[in-house]
Amino acid sequence: MLERLIYIALLLIMPPLLLGIINRTKARFAGRTGQPLFQLYYDLAKLMRKGLVLSNTTTWVFIAGPVVTLVTVVLAGLLVPAGPFASPISFTGDLILFAYLFGLARFFTTAAALDTGSAFEGMGSAREVTFACLSEPAMFFALLVLAKVSGTLTLSEMLHGPAGGFPASAVAPLVFIAIGLFVVLLAETCRIPVDDPNTHLELTMIHEVMVLDHSGPLLGVILYAASLKMFVLGAVLLHVIVPIQTGMAWADWALFVIEMGALAVAIGVVESVMARLQMRHVPYLLVAAMLLCGFGFILVVR
Repeated sequence: MLERLIYIALLLIMPPLLLGIINRTKARFAGRTGQPLFQLYYDLAKLMRKGLVLSNTTTWVFIAGPVVTLVTVVLAGLLVPAGPFASPISFTGDLILFAYLFGLARFFTTAAALDTGSAFEGMGSAREVTFACLSEPAMFFALLVLAKVSGTLTLSEMLHGPAGGFPASAVAPLVFIAIGLFVVLLAETCRIPVDDPNTHLELTMIHEVMVLDHSGPLLGVILYAASLKMFVLGAVLLHVIVPIQTGMAWADWALFVIEMGALAVAIGVVESVMARLQMRHVPYLLVAAMLLCGFGFILVVR
């Protein structure tokens, strides 16, 4: 019970810190001091105190979009284990629910954007669902590889791997899906080189254009849900690339937090050394991720 409470606390509290680490890493590369590590916490608190502006053209869908997105991402996070510890919610076949919770979140996000009646937000919604058609198969192939290697359909047991560790024959497939999952992480969280969360250029915006009409608490919920999504997908990736455990609970929790921080630094480095891809090149990157995960699946079933 204590392990579950600790993980739920990390799931709800730590995600905004990851964005702070990313922004600080990018600032260091640019030779600047950068924002405080806890800047997003301050921003969220400020947004929650602001008023809410709603257009007369919007319906309940506009308000439900951010709320449903937050709830689904939290539920997906409860399906993912932290380090060597079991996930709070676990059952056979929960990997399907995990993948489709993100799909449900995307549906309501795009529906809320379309509810404004803005062609600008409709453009962003079209781009979002188009790229999702490429990132979701990569995610499914990666989950199938983990299911095959671990011999189970329970997400928590899949990510922990077999009792004796992953076999040597699974190294190549795991490397392939690790690369693919990292690309999916960047795409799903709207990071460079797929998207730039700081841009407001009409020709390059994907996710940000869908939330331009949200304000106050609704915008705060969207920002918080985005950080949660990075935390959840990052936890999945860490089980593939660093399946390390010490056997001591306090050390494993500390190791998990350090690994999440290191992943945020890695994302910041990628965003510092790479430019955002042209829109027509983004599908090539996502197809490459899908093929890598697909090749990994072929290797484990051959």
